[in-house]
Amino acid sequence: MTAIEEPVAAGERIGEAVARLLARTPDADGRLVAAGVAAPAVDPIALFSAAAEAALEVALWLRPSEGLALVAVGRAWAAESGGPTRFQDAESAWRALVREAVLEGAAAPTLLGGLGFSGRTAAEDDPWAPFGPSSLVLPKLLLVTRGGVSTLTAAAVGAPEPRAVEARWGQLTERARALTPPSAGMVARPVFAPLRTERSQPDQANWHRTVETMAGAVGRGRLDKVVLARRVDLRSPVELDVPNALRRLAASAPESTIYAFRRTGRTFLGATPERLVRVEGRRFRTAAIAGTIGRGADDAEDAKLAHDLLASEKDREEHAIVVQFIRGLLAPLAEQLTVAPSPSVMTLRFVQHLATEIGGTLRDDAGLLALGERLHPTPAVGGEPRDAALTMIDEHEGFERGWYAGPVGWLDAAGDGELCVALRCGIVDRTRATLFAGCGIVADSDPAREWEESRIKLRAVVSALGMLEDEP
Repeated sequence: MTAIEEPVAAGERIGEAVARLLARTPDADGRLVAAGVAAPAVDPIALFSAAAEAALEVALWLRPSEGLALVAVGRAWAAESGGPTRFQDAESAWRALVREAVLEGAAAPTLLGGLGFSGRTAAEDDPWAPFGPSSLVLPKLLLVTRGGVSTLTAAAVGAPEPRAVEARWGQLTERARALTPPSAGMVARPVFAPLRTERSQPDQANWHRTVETMAGAVGRGRLDKVVLARRVDLRSPVELDVPNALRRLAASAPESTIYAFRRTGRTFLGATPERLVRVEGRRFRTAAIAGTIGRGADDAEDAKLAHDLLASEKDREEHAIVVQFIRGLLAPLAEQLTVAPSPSVMTLRFVQHLATEIGGTLRDDAGLLALGERLHPTPAVGGEPRDAALTMIDEHEGFERGWYAGPVGWLDAAGDGELCVALRCGIVDRTRATLFAGCGIVADSDPAREWEESRIKLRAVVSALGMLEDEP
């Protein structure tokens, strides 16, 4: 990787910066070239919306509580292999590309995307079809905002088109300004789109039978835990407002990570509370999150429910399995590993979770994707033992999870990045939404309680999209 030290001239436009870079590197054909400049602030959801209106591929990564926003537009390159080697394939391809890259100014080329739960290819008529088994995309344009400071990176592999890049950025920012709410902050409108359930897979009767089957397998010692998921298909008579849904998610769950990936007219979006792993240099952070209870009507009821969650043997057992699993996986890679001595309660808008913070320092240069490969799927979304749980999921769940419960996130050229678990999520396609939620099943799981927990988890995305006319 070669960094050009000469800074981009003050006021120089991104297209001009890329053109100047290419003039100095005439042999850049086939290599990654990128130029970065300081940029004025742009509302990230408005920029996402402007790119979607222009029928462009676009991704959003937003953590309101940290002042972090990434908006990725277009596609300069992608790593999109499937199967069990998808993490390794993506890491090797990205490192090879970055090794020969030429970077100008403040360029920070970054991949964004998802690696899928299983790495299987969805059927052509499946809502997951446009997203592929896994897909990490290097955007042509990337706006990164941290702590109020924004940087724009333009990237190309091979021959870039600086004038087209410059024109596209101008069009997008002009439209984004028109779409930005007049008030400061991410202002969301109330939602009135009626939503009706077309299908729940499994339905409630099959859910009860499957939970009993899985709980019986746990009780007989076949496995310690398994996660059963639901897919719910909703439909509205009006087109669903994706940008407003993102604003509602950001407003209601600022401590979560709000994400959206738009491909060929479909948008996979969500607000996940669960980080799989974050890497900064040799430092890493993760968390074990498992065990769920609802929210109360007031602070006193919230406190009582949190106390009940901490006292619940079922939830503590489920949580301890996840903590032990993560500790065992990371210990061989960690020069130093710190695990919180006991779980705390993470409070979100609709639910409360047991959470244990885990962090440390890596022994070697194991990268983000290598860590993600070791950790995924955690018992919080798969089960333990892993292989037995995944076999049971394949036998009983009845649908393709796609990117649901898989790693989604970003990875930059320096190796820093973050993967989160794609939870509280769904696919929106004009008037249709396909949502997902899962529950951890242990020996004493009650089917009715698990069904209600899944409904609570679905509520976050449902309430962002519209008004439900029935029970999902």
